[in-house]
Amino acid sequence: MNLLVVVIVAVAVVVLIIVFAIYNGLVRLNQRANEAWSDITVQLKRRYDLIPNLVNTVKGYAAHEKTVFEDVTAARANAMNAQGPADTAKAENQFSATLKSLFAVAENYPDLKATQNFQELQAELVDTEDKIQASRRFYNSIVRDFNTRRQTIPTKFFATMLGYNKDKEYFELDEAETQQAQQPVNVQF
Repeated sequence: MNLLVVVIVAVAVVVLIIVFAIYNGLVRLNQRANEAWSDITVQLKRRYDLIPNLVNTVKGYAAHEKTVFEDVTAARANAMNAQGPADTAKAENQFSATLKSLFAVAENYPDLKATQNFQELQAELVDTEDKIQASRRFYNSIVRDFNTRRQTIPTKFFATMLGYNKDKEYFELDEAETQQAQQPVNVQF
């Protein structure tokens, strides 16, 4: 009888250790995903803050391009108000397309392209875009790790009980948005 109690207690302790390890692993990955998403939002905010300066700089040279400026402003507002990875990805794709229009307008003004202010803003924007891409890749890799851990055995058996009952969303563009983003911008004067 004592041997049976010892075996039951030993099995219970092992199961408890496994559950604690699974829970701690999920918590750690969840926090890393939250941190990675926060990094993305910081970089997006940086981009949103740069855009009004860039628009105002271009506006001084190309006052008759009012619709381009309105489109960029509207796309920026939509992107800032997006919630979650899927909505943010869609809004960011539209925002990127309008930024291409803005740069296409700037291409037609050599004096504008030569100004130091415009060059600095453009360099800042390129740097920010690179940081957004790096943050997006990091976030998606953490989400992949979390989702893989959540779906594999033995974690799969305990994840739902521990409150981790669904996968995290990737921050990605769908195929139609990707194709649209790759199309050249057509600006007519």
